[in-house]
Amino acid sequence: MSDIEFSHKSATDFIRKIIREDLASGKHQQIVTRFPPEPNGHLHIGHAKSIHLNFGVANEFDGYCFMRFDDTNPVKEDEQYVEGILNDVRWLGYDWGERLTHASDYFERLYEFAEEMIQKGKAYVESLNAEEIRELRGTLTEPGKDSPYRVRSVEENMTLFRKMRGGEFEDGSHVLRAKIDMSSPNINLRDPVLYRIRKVSHQRTANQWCVYPLYDFTHGLSDALEGVTHSLCTLEFEDHRPLYNWILEEVSAPCLPRQIEFSRLNLRYSVLSKRRLIQLVEEEHVEGWDDPRMLTLSGLRRRGYPAAAIRLFCERIGISKSENNIEMNVLEDCAREELDKTAPRVMAVLRPLKVVITDYPKNETEEFEPARHPKNPEMGTRTLPFSREIYIDRDDFREDPPPKYFRLAPGKEVRLRFAYVIRCNEVIYENGKIIELRCTYDKATRSGVKAEGRKVKGIIHWVSIQHSVSAEVRLYDRLFAAPYPGRDDPERDFLKDLNPESVEIISKCKVEPALLEAKPEDVFQFERVGYFCVDSKKSRPEALVFNRTVTLRDTWAKLEQEKNPQN
Repeated sequence: MSDIEFSHKSATDFIRKIIREDLASGKHQQIVTRFPPEPNGHLHIGHAKSIHLNFGVANEFDGYCFMRFDDTNPVKEDEQYVEGILNDVRWLGYDWGERLTHASDYFERLYEFAEEMIQKGKAYVESLNAEEIRELRGTLTEPGKDSPYRVRSVEENMTLFRKMRGGEFEDGSHVLRAKIDMSSPNINLRDPVLYRIRKVSHQRTANQWCVYPLYDFTHGLSDALEGVTHSLCTLEFEDHRPLYNWILEEVSAPCLPRQIEFSRLNLRYSVLSKRRLIQLVEEEHVEGWDDPRMLTLSGLRRRGYPAAAIRLFCERIGISKSENNIEMNVLEDCAREELDKTAPRVMAVLRPLKVVITDYPKNETEEFEPARHPKNPEMGTRTLPFSREIYIDRDDFREDPPPKYFRLAPGKEVRLRFAYVIRCNEVIYENGKIIELRCTYDKATRSGVKAEGRKVKGIIHWVSIQHSVSAEVRLYDRLFAAPYPGRDDPERDFLKDLNPESVEIISKCKVEPALLEAKPEDVFQFERVGYFCVDSKKSRPEALVFNRTVTLRDTWAKLEQEKNPQN
């Protein structure tokens, strides 16, 4: 299944409870699940929850999970989505082995099941158009009405359905409907459409078919053909379960999978509706599906989120039937926790301010050898050059510092990380703006040397001007400024809640030379700043670009507390 060591062995959610009971009773000897995305978009963090559940359950109970594409709508599907989805699932760490399937693999069998239903008088060819079908469907409080074509004979229905398959009719002229109950309180059972005509080339079957089954007909039968024992899906399919079971019971299905629903993932300050994500991409509110502000798996990966953090997040939010609105900081904390263990430390100055150490030799360069990671000595060290002229971050200097300010200020001392203690003696201006600080250093305070009687509270990061490397840094923030985009707008326009400050591009950053060896998707901790990833699309060796993955601490929680002190 996977080389991942799963940490949810003792999970006790209601789905695992059902599975344990089914195994104990002998109802099933082996657990089979499936992950069935439609190839009409890229996966997002909500899909990760389903992936983690389906593959995780199969792994935990020594079963297996099918990777199945629900490719029944050639109008919206594309091969690029297929490849993107497979890459995302692999990146998360899951392996389907030889069990990569498609609903289109079963088109012939599905068609045979449809004919079986016609023969039993459980399906009929409908000749009303879509609007007329809707008018007869009824409402939540009023029953529907029978179609005038509901009384067609088995022979006529069979003839018409075969002509549909043969391409003798135009799109929309006929559909195949189940014959269930137009007065059912469950609208999904009011003679739902099973097949429609689509004279469109399919990505896998080309022009072999011009009739395609709908999701509700396809899904349960595909589960049965693959021997799925537990069909795990989100709560919006709960009302579809009676139809799922009805179809399986009305045909000669090889088995009867059990559909179980769980709550879908909702994250504050985000949208996870595929329709809305497509709108964001197509209207160019974002750069694409892998925009680092998007909570697509490709966007999270490009931003620097490790797959282990996504899996940890899925474990922490758990599985239940209760509606949830997860705080974004839960996801961000998982990223911090994983990256703290794995990300090498480097120094980067986002907003450079020049410092000249006036009593340091002009042509001298020292090399320090700090650890790449303070908790993982096996990661080794890197070479950090030091010289007379350095950059510090502009935020680490105050000309008129507030109380308890422990960074650099006129007449104050601060330690340069891994180097020396320096004192600011002079501030240089140009057109009223500070452009340079002139400092002196204490040679006796070299890093690693114990200096008696010296107590310097502030430690700041820096880079040598002579050896620094230029880089562009993109500070990504939440894509939406409101916790529930569109909820408070009368027109439910979620786009009005887009965060105009969701990205800040800083083009003149300076980083230490060790980052010249960085590769796309490598993640580093910029000391005292945050975690940053080498952008996989924009960065080049001669022009480094870094995306901020996450800050070192949860700044949004503090902001929200200031806005809502009662919380």
